[in-house]
Amino acid sequence: MTTIENNMSSQNFLRRIIEEDIASRKLDKRLWSGIPGPISLQKNINEIDLASIRTRFPPEPNGYLHIGHAKSICINFGLAEQYNGACHLRFDDTNPDKENIEYVESIIEAVKWLGFGWYNNKRNNIYFASDYFNYMYEFAEELIKNNYAYIDEQNDNEIKDNRGTLTAPGIDSPWRNRHFEESLLLFRKMKDGEYPNGSLVLRAKIDMRSPNINMRDPVMYRIRHSSHHRTGSKWCIYPMYSWAHPIEDALEGITHSICTLEFEDQRSLYNWFLEKLKEIGIFADPLPHQYEFSRLNLSYVVTSKRKLLTLVKEGYVDGWDDPRLPTIFGLRRRGYTPRSIRLFCERISVSKSDSLIDYSILEQALRDDLDLIATRAIAILNPLKLIITNYPNNHSEICYAPINHHDKNLGYRSFFFQKELWIDEDDFQENPQKNYFRLFPGNLVRLKYGYVVKCTGYKKDEKGNILEVYAEYFPDTKSGTDGANKIKVKGNITWLCLTEAQPVTINLYEHLFTKPIPDNEGNNFINYINPNSKKTIRALLEPDTINRDVKTWQFERLGYFIIDKDSTNENIIINRIVTLKDSYIKN
Repeated sequence: MTTIENNMSSQNFLRRIIEEDIASRKLDKRLWSGIPGPISLQKNINEIDLASIRTRFPPEPNGYLHIGHAKSICINFGLAEQYNGACHLRFDDTNPDKENIEYVESIIEAVKWLGFGWYNNKRNNIYFASDYFNYMYEFAEELIKNNYAYIDEQNDNEIKDNRGTLTAPGIDSPWRNRHFEESLLLFRKMKDGEYPNGSLVLRAKIDMRSPNINMRDPVMYRIRHSSHHRTGSKWCIYPMYSWAHPIEDALEGITHSICTLEFEDQRSLYNWFLEKLKEIGIFADPLPHQYEFSRLNLSYVVTSKRKLLTLVKEGYVDGWDDPRLPTIFGLRRRGYTPRSIRLFCERISVSKSDSLIDYSILEQALRDDLDLIATRAIAILNPLKLIITNYPNNHSEICYAPINHHDKNLGYRSFFFQKELWIDEDDFQENPQKNYFRLFPGNLVRLKYGYVVKCTGYKKDEKGNILEVYAEYFPDTKSGTDGANKIKVKGNITWLCLTEAQPVTINLYEHLFTKPIPDNEGNNFINYINPNSKKTIRALLEPDTINRDVKTWQFERLGYFIIDKDSTNENIIINRIVTLKDSYIKN
């Protein structure tokens, strides 16, 4: 763990479980050949697992990863790192209708960008559920032979209707007690493509009267005549996740299978499958154990893949990496760093209680990361001309400012001071409100890194708009000189030289939604899209800022900014990542 992560570390329940398991030595002498397989394969190669624990991050490649996935990534890979274990990246690609290689590649890139890898003891721990289709099919046949599974000819609606409710037991299928040899023959014909979609399913034979509705003879296989992005048309039957999940974990020697809370009711089924396969002799102790934690609920975003797809496909945002989206690529383009996201995930810790995490916690993690390292610069978002009336014409002098005031060793940047300058419109008020300490008639302020000036007047157009502000400077008050503290002022404003300021395009981003929970209680989240979530302006930037080998800055008094991927030499585009403090008005 990094120093900052270690300082923020909390003793969550997953760490306590792992430490107890390691201390009890119950995970010692596990076999792991580096090749996923049943106990027969592991015994044949007979290698002791050198990893103290094995976790896994198992995304389905049917969309782009988001901040909720980042939490799971940090938990699984982070625990493996902390306890000298291994974390597998596994693609649960059991649904050919929604998955493709584009998502696979995006997931690999996202996990790498967050700073995690899947090599352990020189072995590449990246896997695909589709690699185990043969095993899954063979194990299903073994369950059928042992009368733990059967072929059902009811359609989807009939199965659903006969499943029962939370208060009423289910009804046995008419085919529940068919002879195992008949089920085995039908299952093989299903695999060979002799039946259409939806005509037959394989179900586990457990208990239709179980209080846990997930144990009422769940479906293990369904017929799908669809091409798979890796196996092509080899298979026309595909395993359900509830069947595939425990097998994948056991084949890979996973010790701690960490899921979000929606899988808690599935744990009994997970254990049932593994116990039956152990009884048959396919797996052996210690079996994988499933643990659940609360998923990340972040304010002002939606993380449903379906809803994110709607935002992208219907043009509410500019693609999967739109800086307003909570996708990993959106956060990266916005300017979030891997370190800031990992710090955020560490700070919110891990628990079994659902809660809404305010977006400001993510923003603060970014500020804490960038404050110590970000190069400083000055930007003027809403330019207003300031004329220093008593400054010599055609004269200029150099002013100096630290590259980062936290590290003086980085040195200084320089820019010119002249008679005509740019200041921000917000730094002047004709009739100042209470506690306003910037420029107004008769007031004194410091032009940061320059001189103390006194506002002497202003010029307006016929519509009442301020066109120019006038001031006089005090020659002996330049910053860094002996007279810098000669005159005490309360206001300190930034500025740029009129002739040197560099024009740029800046995207100012706010929350994508106006409500903290835009899809709460079935609300149509589209109704709460913030019309002001993106504002594009032409602004001015300190000279040479773009020429330095820097992509992320703190623009003084404004916040943190990053150059956009679409920026060109002809059109420099910069995105605001976050303001210097949380200024969003919460509804």
